[in-house]
Amino acid sequence: MIQQTLFGETDTGRPLASRMRPRTLEEFAGQRHLLGEGKVLRQLIDGDRVPSMVFWGPPGVGKTTLARIIANRTKANFIDFSAVTSGIKEIKEVMQTAEANRRFGEQTILFVDEIHRLNRAVEEILYPAMEDYAIDIIIGKGPSANSIRLDLPHFTLIGATTRAGQLSAPLRDRFGVTLRLELY
Repeated sequence: MIQQTLFGETDTGRPLASRMRPRTLEEFAGQRHLLGEGKVLRQLIDGDRVPSMVFWGPPGVGKTTLARIIANRTKANFIDFSAVTSGIKEIKEVMQTAEANRRFGEQTILFVDEIHRLNRAVEEILYPAMEDYAIDIIIGKGPSANSIRLDLPHFTLIGATTRAGQLSAPLRDRFGVTLRLELY
C-alpha cells in the first residue's frame, strides 16, 4: 500500500495514533546522539539537499516518524510503502507521483519500510534510480529488444530496517548515510 502525505495536511479523519506522533524535531523524544545541536542528522536535514539514508534499529524507536518529520521540515511530499507488499508496479506509481510533484516544484521523500525485505527485482530498479535518477526499460525480447531510458525527478530515499545486516551490499552502498536509532 502506498500513501502520500502532503505538507500541511490537516489532522481531520486521521487515526488517533497518527495524530499523536510528533511532527517536529522539537516534539521528537530521544535519539539525541543524532538530533542534538550540531549532530549529524540535524546537519543533514538543515542542508540544501537531504541525502538518501537508512535508519536502522529496533522496532518502535521512531524510524517512520523521523522520516515524516524530515519531510515536513523540508516541505517535501512524503510517499511511503512497505517492501514486504510492494513490487515493480508500486515503484512505477511512486515515480509517477514524484514526477507530478516535481512539476509543481515540490520535493519528494520516498520512505521504504522493512527495506531489507525488498524484492530483488525492485531493488535492481532502484539502483539506477538512486544513482542517475533514471530507469532503463527493456521493450521486447531477444535480439530485437530495445532499451529506453526514462529520466526521473530527484528524490530522497529513506529506508528503515530492523536488520541492517540483511541489506544487500549493492543497495547499502548506494545510501549516503546509515544511522542507528537506539532504544529510549
